Amino acid sequence: MIRLDDVWKSFDGRTALCGVTLHIDEGDAVLLTGPSGAGKSTLLRLIYAAEQPEQGRISVAGRVLGKLRASSIPYVRRNLGVVFQDFKLLPGRTVLENVSLTAEVLGLPRKEVTARARAALDAVGLSADAARLVRTLPGGLQQRVAVARALCIDPPILLCDEPTGNLDPLRARDLLELLEGIRGRGTTMLIATHDPTVVAFGMGHGWRKASLQKGEIVAGGVPAREALVQGEADVGIQVAMGDPLPPRIQSEATLRLLRDDDRDDDRGGNRGDGRERERDNDRRDGSVSAVSAESSLEVSIEIEMTAPSALDMDDLTGDLERHA
Repeated sequence: MIRLDDVWKSFDGRTALCGVTLHIDEGDAVLLTGPSGAGKSTLLRLIYAAEQPEQGRISVAGRVLGKLRASSIPYVRRNLGVVFQDFKLLPGRTVLENVSLTAEVLGLPRKEVTARARAALDAVGLSADAARLVRTLPGGLQQRVAVARALCIDPPILLCDEPTGNLDPLRARDLLELLEGIRGRGTTMLIATHDPTVVAFGMGHGWRKASLQKGEIVAGGVPAREALVQGEADVGIQVAMGDPLPPRIQSEATLRLLRDDDRDDDRGGNRGDGRERERDNDRRDGSVSAVSAESSLEVSIEIEMTAPSALDMDDLTGDLERHA
């Protein structure tokens, strides 16, 4: 559903992403963690086609973004719903009007727009609030309006940036339950977060977890590709040795998020040293795994989480406000 292969991106000479490879299957929910400046926002912007990579390949819902004309990008975005940390709602408009905007931007007929918006509000439990002005709603309900707006176009993929960042613990839990329900309908989700409560909830519901530091997927506290070479150990994974990497690392591993049943197939028998029990625990906590095309060896990966980042997609907000 979402594939990034050896993706590089820099801004003003500063590298934001360093050879990131990440594959997310249809129906998966993935938590993207890491400190501010690690590259989470950049990664989400690349998926949304708000930025273009300098190197590497990105595909979303089967479409290779680098091969698209600018005029085709809106069609790719029909597959994406985006939930912003600061909601990006129009406070002087009603709940229904805000939710309708994404469908209106797509040029859908008015009758269909209204039907979709009302269905989205029903999905998040806000049908009775359709006529209320957004500015009269508390933060938890405003975040639900933002989720409904993202769902209005019925996207197969949902991107969330710090969705609980402005919510109290009770409202945050409500939102997470809502997201889990959305995932249960088959929606693929990528959620950038620094909140340990979100991570704990996600791991308890079978969501996956990946971490970025200084633009790289990390394993055991160091860049994942180095960990694959050094044999850093805590969580069992499979690694493939492939094409050369720049300067000091001379091997490459492709990270892929695996489903639990895939991991069962790849694990093999009892190691006899107690590590089997550890890996059973790892399987339950949804750790990130790697899979290879050639020779393999076993190393480990420990996912870290730290401070927040913000997703700045002002181009979408601008589109909505201009349309309004």
